[in-house]
Parts: sequence; C-alpha cells; structure tokens
Amino acid sequence: MSDVTIWHNPRCSTSRATLSLLEQHGLQPEIVEYLKTPPSAAQLKTVLKELHMRPRELMRKKEAIYKELGLDAESLTDDKLVQAMVDNPILIERPVVLFGKRAALGRPPENVLDLFNDMG
Repeated sequence: MSDVTIWHNPRCSTSRATLSLLEQHGLQPEIVEYLKTPPSAAQLKTVLKELHMRPRELMRKKEAIYKELGLDAESLTDDKLVQAMVDNPILIERPVVLFGKRAALGRPPENVLDLFNDMG
C-alpha cells in the first residue's frame, strides 16, 4: 500500500519503531526524511488540520532552536510558527504518518494504527 507516508527521522528511535510497526502490519509506507525534504507551509497546514493540532502542539519545544528563535512567545501567529517549522524542520515532532486525508503522530508508535482500523 503506497498511499501511506511517514515523515521519518532515521536517527529517532520512536520514528524507527513506528516505521517497523507499519511494516509489521504489511504496510510499505513512502518514507520522507523530512529533515532533508521539509514539507511546505501548505503541506504542514494540511497535516495540522488532519492531526487536529495547532502548530505549537506539533513543535519540539526542547530543541535549542525553539528557545533561540523565541518561539515560546504567545504573540506569535500560527502562520509564523508554521514558517518556523518549514525553515527549521528539526522543530517538527516526529514521526507523522499520513494515510488518505488522515494523519497521526506516532507518539507512542501504536497511535498510528488508529488510521487503519476502519479499513477493509
């Protein structure tokens, strides 16, 4: 099934575990190493809608760049936060799995299985 995509970081154990879990369920996702090929602002906004999240909820707040860029400022708009993730993809929480018009954050990895529960 190639309509499954994972925004993957091979250096992240949770991302690797999520990819492995998908493969164990017979899924062969398209692997997008989002640090090398970051999503566009439009893609990110679409995925945020599918995740039912605001931009800050998908950000890795412990990354040094989060503080360096002052991204904890409450005055920042969603558009500015999205642009910060596009410009600095390390800020995007991982892994994100996309299936059709649905998405899930693989934290914990089992979260992504809900995307496929009503298949069949």
